[in-house]
Amino acid sequence: MVSCSNIMVVMILVVVCNRVNCCSGKDSRCGRHGPKIRFPFHFKDSETEDGCGYKGFGLTCSDTHKTLLELPSHSGPIVLQVKTINYQDQYIFVSDPGNCLPGKLLKLHQSQMSTFQLYKYPEDSSKSIFLNCSSLSCPVYVVDSGNSLLHSGFDPILCTRTPDIISSLRRSEDEDCDDCYGLTWSKPNCSMCEIQGKMCKLKNNGTGDEIECFERQHKPIKKILLYVTVAIVGAIMVVLILKTYLRLYNYFKTKGEDEARIEKFLEDYRALNLTRFSFVDIKRITNNFREELGEGAHGAVFKGKLSNEILVAVKMLKNTVDDGKEFINEVKAMGKIHHINVVRLIGFCADGCYRALVYNFFSNGSLQNFITQPKNINRFFGWEMLQQIALGIAKGIEYLHTSCDQRILHFDINPHNVLLDDKLVPKITDFGLAKLCSKTQSVVLVTAARGTLGYIAPEVFSRNFGNVSYKADIYSYGMLLLEMIGERKSISELSEENFKVLYLEWVHEFLEGRDMQLKIGKVGDDVILKKLAIVGLWCIQWNPINRPSIKGVLKMLEAQEEGNLIVPPNPFNSTIFKNSEIPKKYSILELESIHE
Repeated sequence: MVSCSNIMVVMILVVVCNRVNCCSGKDSRCGRHGPKIRFPFHFKDSETEDGCGYKGFGLTCSDTHKTLLELPSHSGPIVLQVKTINYQDQYIFVSDPGNCLPGKLLKLHQSQMSTFQLYKYPEDSSKSIFLNCSSLSCPVYVVDSGNSLLHSGFDPILCTRTPDIISSLRRSEDEDCDDCYGLTWSKPNCSMCEIQGKMCKLKNNGTGDEIECFERQHKPIKKILLYVTVAIVGAIMVVLILKTYLRLYNYFKTKGEDEARIEKFLEDYRALNLTRFSFVDIKRITNNFREELGEGAHGAVFKGKLSNEILVAVKMLKNTVDDGKEFINEVKAMGKIHHINVVRLIGFCADGCYRALVYNFFSNGSLQNFITQPKNINRFFGWEMLQQIALGIAKGIEYLHTSCDQRILHFDINPHNVLLDDKLVPKITDFGLAKLCSKTQSVVLVTAARGTLGYIAPEVFSRNFGNVSYKADIYSYGMLLLEMIGERKSISELSEENFKVLYLEWVHEFLEGRDMQLKIGKVGDDVILKKLAIVGLWCIQWNPINRPSIKGVLKMLEAQEEGNLIVPPNPFNSTIFKNSEIPKKYSILELESIHE
């Protein structure tokens, strides 16, 4: 309704403006302070055939809203600025934008081509004389008959008198127009119309310069504008009232729907059912994405609140240009995951191009925040707790690999993707790279390397190391174990190759007792350290066949005595690397292997 009203107003104003430019009886201007413009003057771009303008009286508006008059002469057009227009006495005061008005007036007088003449004082008043000063920037100046200078800045001795004209040029008495001279016209003569307070125009059926007077139309136009304004204001008020009513209606309706949706969500939450959120819901839950928890390769994570008791982490996914079918299928599978060591997916968003996952929120953050040197007592919580965390992560992986309807391969196990709750129970999260496959399927088709640098299994990079299978998650888990027990620089500060070679060599030296850089806090910590180191080294064997399954990992971690575990071969030993079978001396571990 507002747009229709605006269109109506524009149409009315266009009609009014067109009449103003013709014979409506309303004056026009160039800017707010320019002289009033009416017949015989007119704008050059307006029509003159209907008697609302007169030839030779065309005006233009400059970019700075100055009223300009262009007059013909033998030496080219003369452009003057119109300062004042007196319609009753039929004269105008003009100035020169180039500050050389006398010279232009002399040209105008000599050409005798213009409809305007020089506006003079009565005969008994003092005369004005043109002086030619060719040595100056403006070659012509004017003085009165008493040689008093009308212009400063030159020496009259250096000038010669121009004998072409001796006139009584009338100057403006306005202080703001000290350098203005007058021009007058005789045709058309609208003096009587102006005296009567009427407007003037050419007769429609007349000839030549015949004119006629007509009444001004200010009052009717004002009434029309008043009516139009009242109508517009009324329409706008009606629209605003309707919009306010609709907003209030939608607000209370949405509020009721939100309350019903929250109740339904809480029921689903208690029943472990997955909830589908709209993008509007996601914005409300995250308070318009106010608090960002972090950003990864697959999207940013924001803190949200479903209720005062339930806090969530909302992950907005990037590059969601597909139709969403694959996304929904994976979400349905992940929605069935309910394990103490796997982050629970409580909801998702697939609204247009927006994709989001909603998880439980854990204030302790990721495991990466707690992997640090033992001397930092604020973050390090002991080797026994590290072992419990490692065991919990392994149980979560076992659940994904063996206990779901479909085997879920995570492909991105690393400390950043393991969250800790308030009791330091680990939760595997971020399934952005996960793949679903049948439990009977051992080989997985992967078209490109996926994962985090330093944790990616070698076969994911190159099929020369073997086919890709669930053993890729075992490799990533092994690297996570080694990082949990080591004092080393961040992976981002070392190349992957240097990290693997130098760090793994150090682990073997530690197990052989040749390097004791780690500080043991209490009795039994050394047993935990060696156990985690041995399991980690088994998990990162280059050949996937030589890595244990996740069940074999759990057997080793739950072993009571570290002495039953055999140190695996160094993966950088070329002899061992070429051997595709596990040596008999390591077979006591009874590790389940997969032939891919």
